[in-house]
Amino acid sequence: MARRIRPISHEDRLSVVDHLGELRSRLFLSLLAFIVAFSLTSWQNHLVLEIVNRPLPDGLKPITLGPAEAFYSTITNSAYAALLLAMPVILYQLYAFILPAFSKTERRVALPLLMLVPVLFISGVAFCYFLVLDPALEFLLNFNDDEFRTEVRARDYYSFVTMIMLAMGIGFQIPVGLLAASRLGIVTPETLAKNRRYAIVVIAVAAALLPTIDPVSLMLEMVPLLLLYEFSIWLCKWFGRPSAEISDRLASAEGS
Repeated sequence: MARRIRPISHEDRLSVVDHLGELRSRLFLSLLAFIVAFSLTSWQNHLVLEIVNRPLPDGLKPITLGPAEAFYSTITNSAYAALLLAMPVILYQLYAFILPAFSKTERRVALPLLMLVPVLFISGVAFCYFLVLDPALEFLLNFNDDEFRTEVRARDYYSFVTMIMLAMGIGFQIPVGLLAASRLGIVTPETLAKNRRYAIVVIAVAAALLPTIDPVSLMLEMVPLLLLYEFSIWLCKWFGRPSAEISDRLASAEGS
C-alpha cells in the first residue's frame, strides 16, 4: 500500500496487472479526496453559493424556473468547489502515476512543470473571480438596460461563471506549455520573441472565444495572458534550455 501512495521508481519493472493496480489506487485516492471535499462543500453550500453570487450587483439574485433547478444548481456548485479543493491531491496522484515513466533527466523537466500547474490554475481562477467577473457582469447586465428587464437565471449564471473561470485557469498554463516545449527543444526563447505578433493574435482570438465577448472583459482577459507570454520568454531563457541528453537526442535525430 505504501508503494502505491508514493511514486514508484523509474527502474521498477511492473506488469500490466501492476500498472492497472497502480492506476486503480491513484483513481481511488483522487476520488476519495473529491468525496471528502464534496462533503465539506455540500455542508457549506450556502457559503459556496454566497461566494459565487458575490460578483452580482447588490440585491440581484439568480432566479430558478423549475422545481429542481435550485437543488441541481446547489449540487453543481458544491461539486465544482470540491473539485477545486481536491485539485492538489488529484494532480499529485497524476504526477505520482506518470512520473516513473520519465528518466532522471526528463524528471527534472517534468517535476517543476507539474508543480506549476495547480499554482497557475488557481491564480487564473482567482484573477478571473476578483478582477474580471465584476466589470464583465456590470457591462453585460447594464447593456441596453432601457430596452430589457434583465433577470439572471441560476443555471445560466453558474455555467457562465464556471466556464470563464475554468478557461482562465487553463489559459494561465501558458508558461508551463512553453517552458516544456523549450526544455524539450521544440521551440527556443528567440523563436518565441520573434513570433510575438502572432502570439498576440492567437491570445486575442482565444480571449474572444471565452464565454464573455464584451470589450471590457476581453481586454482584462488579454492583459494577463500577454504578460504570461512575456514572462514565459524570460522563463525559457533562464530555465528552458534543453539538457545535454535531450540535445544529443535531437542532434542524433537531425543527423539520421
